[in-house]
Amino acid sequence: MQFSVGVEYALHCLTYFVDIPSGTTIGTKELAKFQGVSETYLSKIFTKLKKAGIVRSMPGVKGGYELAKHPSQIDFWEVISAIEGKQPFFQCTNIRQKCILSEEEEYTDPSRCAPCTINVIMLEAEERMKEYLESKTIAELHETIKSKTKDKHIQGVEWFREALGRR
Repeated sequence: MQFSVGVEYALHCLTYFVDIPSGTTIGTKELAKFQGVSETYLSKIFTKLKKAGIVRSMPGVKGGYELAKHPSQIDFWEVISAIEGKQPFFQCTNIRQKCILSEEEEYTDPSRCAPCTINVIMLEAEERMKEYLESKTIAELHETIKSKTKDKHIQGVEWFREALGRR
């Protein structure tokens, strides 16, 4: 399992919104320039984030995006699901059609086999990861980045204020 780079871009972008005054929007142009990434790609990511209710868009010359809810209410799993979709990571193809890997000892009827043991384990692992990622929020990420990068964080905040002031 591997998350796309879109998850990283989304999480980084969402942390920048925390320091922007309420009612101020950021465009994908500014976000892309700040990070040195494709504006087209970020636009696709923000379309997904908007559809998931994580951000909302404002039209116009000074339009852009803003958080649709408080950063403490946006968890990592919500962002991952918005970008990657909601399909389970492990897709059981049910190769045990004859109950070979089933927990039952004897084959009788494939439709009556116990659940595939591999699938059960993989789904449990995914559920644990989901629970962990649901406990991590954009607000926490912002505070961690802010405390670890201090001066760089302040420079980033100033960069966005200047960029938004030039609009």
